[in-house]
Amino acid sequence: MNLLLKQCLRFFVPLLVLISCNQAPEILEESIEASQRPRTIVTTDGEIDDVDSFIRMLLYANEFQIEGLIYSSSMWHYKGDGKGTLFTSEMEMTKNMYGPKTDLRWPGVEWMNPLLDAYGDIYPKLSQHAKGFPTAAHLKSLVKVGNIDFEGEMDVDTEGSDFIKAKLLDDDLEPIYLQVWGGTNTIARALKSIEDEFKGTLDWDRIYKKVVDKAIIYAILDQDATYRKYIAPNWPELRVFYNSNQFWCFAYPWKRAVPESQHYLFEGDFMGDEIINNHGPLMKQYYSYGDGQKQVGDDEHIHGDSTKIKDFQWGSFGVYDFISEGDSPAYLHLMDVGLDNLNYPEWGGWGGRLVQSATQPNRWEDGEEVLDYNPFTKKLDETYPQVRWIEAIQQDFAARADWSVMDYVDANHPPEVKAISPTLVDAKAGDSLYLEIQTSDPDGDQLEIKFWIYKEVGTYSGDAKLSAEVSKVNVSLDPMAVGQLHIIAEVKDNGIHPMTRYQRFVVEVK
Repeated sequence: MNLLLKQCLRFFVPLLVLISCNQAPEILEESIEASQRPRTIVTTDGEIDDVDSFIRMLLYANEFQIEGLIYSSSMWHYKGDGKGTLFTSEMEMTKNMYGPKTDLRWPGVEWMNPLLDAYGDIYPKLSQHAKGFPTAAHLKSLVKVGNIDFEGEMDVDTEGSDFIKAKLLDDDLEPIYLQVWGGTNTIARALKSIEDEFKGTLDWDRIYKKVVDKAIIYAILDQDATYRKYIAPNWPELRVFYNSNQFWCFAYPWKRAVPESQHYLFEGDFMGDEIINNHGPLMKQYYSYGDGQKQVGDDEHIHGDSTKIKDFQWGSFGVYDFISEGDSPAYLHLMDVGLDNLNYPEWGGWGGRLVQSATQPNRWEDGEEVLDYNPFTKKLDETYPQVRWIEAIQQDFAARADWSVMDYVDANHPPEVKAISPTLVDAKAGDSLYLEIQTSDPDGDQLEIKFWIYKEVGTYSGDAKLSAEVSKVNVSLDPMAVGQLHIIAEVKDNGIHPMTRYQRFVVEVK
């Protein structure tokens, strides 16, 4: 057994405390208006898993500032130019699968409309539960058509690329997260248009710095070649978060990535009863296995046919089983659940854990350098940095689905957690220190507190012992060890669909 595996085993057992639901409820009231929600633009090719990601995102639309919803193309979906032009993919997989095509599995540019209409129907309910939900009319005003004719097409300006360009050049200097659910071509076109307009002028250095300081791309795989061929060589300082391994637990082969004991969170009894059915018109449009739905334009969408759900390459599925939401980590990363991952993607959170590339300093990525110890397989693996949050994420989704149809008093809401002691602590080897949180629950639920060490994130190699006292934990440091130690306070309520929030403490031991 190697050293890292031993260390992970040593710190796996968390400390758990149950506390009263009524602890200090008045101090944690949050004003959504007082906090800056992350700005984001979504680009999507309309794959059925994009539709499901889109539906979940609408239930969380109060957590970030959606500034654009852009139709784009990818290696899997493009419209064609209407002239019968044959196109062959630049990507090896789809080149071999499809060969020359005039168009490919194109779902059109109307599929967002019925979803936004349904969102408008449940908006009054959602707005009871949290501040900050945008209206359906506002979201509809953000829908634009980008570069859709072919995979990787970025030759011409489009409504969508012009919209992204304007956002990158506006006077709001807050970061804007560009979610890539399909190809990067519409984003690439926006950047190329900026380059064409300003490169060679006296303003170029200022404009270039403004864009690279503002834009952050969160990409799920490469679904065309425009990042590699244009963005990376021409905008090398533009930050990129690249998820190519961890998202699989939310994608088509989820049965292979999710521990079997947690499969129930993706199976029909849970998905059908707790999320899809009897949860309003938006959730009813969520695609699942055997549900009888068929996406217009995509002849490969046969997942809704109940006679064929035993024959998929990823396994055998039941009615209402989860299909895929491979793009959801892109916005789960933007959610503030107390893990401080937004500005530190290497710290890990609901959108996974990404580390800075050794060769490209403006690129954060997953893969072989980002392994977490999986207590189910007792191995280090590439998917567990995302899998470790699955239960909390899925239960949270079910609770949000309840918000679609329930009044505030009947639904569950997340507990509130506040650090009482400093969250960034300097300590010396051998020290003993206390970390403290304060909690409340808006529904008066009993809360369960768990303190645990996120070993893989830090650099601390010694033995740190945790001893919990209700909402306080004593940390006894190894007299022979130094490094950075991450301690997570995990707070879960006991509602019908338990919701979990966190507080991270980072101890620098010298």
